Amino acid sequence: METFTGLKDFVNNPHYREQRKKSLRSLDMSTIDAPLIEIIEGFTKLSYCFTLQSCYGHFVHKNQKDEKNTESLPVSEKITNVEYRIAYIALCLEDSDAGRQLFNELSRVTVVDPDTIQYGCAEWFWKDYLNSYALQVEPERYKTKDRCSVSYQEALHIEKTRNEFFAEIKRVITKRLKKSDRSSRTSLS
Repeated sequence: METFTGLKDFVNNPHYREQRKKSLRSLDMSTIDAPLIEIIEGFTKLSYCFTLQSCYGHFVHKNQKDEKNTESLPVSEKITNVEYRIAYIALCLEDSDAGRQLFNELSRVTVVDPDTIQYGCAEWFWKDYLNSYALQVEPERYKTKDRCSVSYQEALHIEKTRNEFFAEIKRVITKRLKKSDRSSRTSLS
C-alpha cells in the first residue's frame, strides 16, 4: 500500500457501528479473491471488526500474464523476474476490549516472517475509518508499494510466507469465533 505507515493508537470512533453495517451491506463476495473468501466470511462474524479491502497477492511473470491469478508459482528454471502484487488484509477494529485483543493477536502474525510481513496503518483508510489496520506480505524494502519486481527465488519465498500468513490469520479467526461461541453459550445459561 503506497500510504502504509506505522501503527497508530486506538481512538474513539463514534461511527464504528454505522460504518460496520454499511460495509457489511456493500460486501460483495464475488469480488474477493477466492482463497480469501473463508477468511473474509470469518471476519464478518466478529462484531468488533470489519474488512475494508484485501488481496491474496498475485505473481505475474512471462508464463502468467493474468494479474488476478491465484495459482502457485510453477517450478521453472526459465522464470527470472516476477512482478508481485501485494497480499494484504485491511480491517477496521472497534475500540473495545475484543477489538484490542484481536489487534494484539493480529500483531503476532508478523512472527511468521518479520522481514516480509508488516502490520501498520494506511493513511487513506485511517482518514475515513478510524482504528483501521493493515497486515501485508511484502519485502521490507518495498513495504510502501502495491507491487514490486523480484527474482524468481525471492518470489518463491514470498509465496511461502503469504501462504503461512493467511493460514495464521485463519487460526486467529477460528480462535476468536470459538471464544465468541463459548461466550454466547455461557450468556444463554
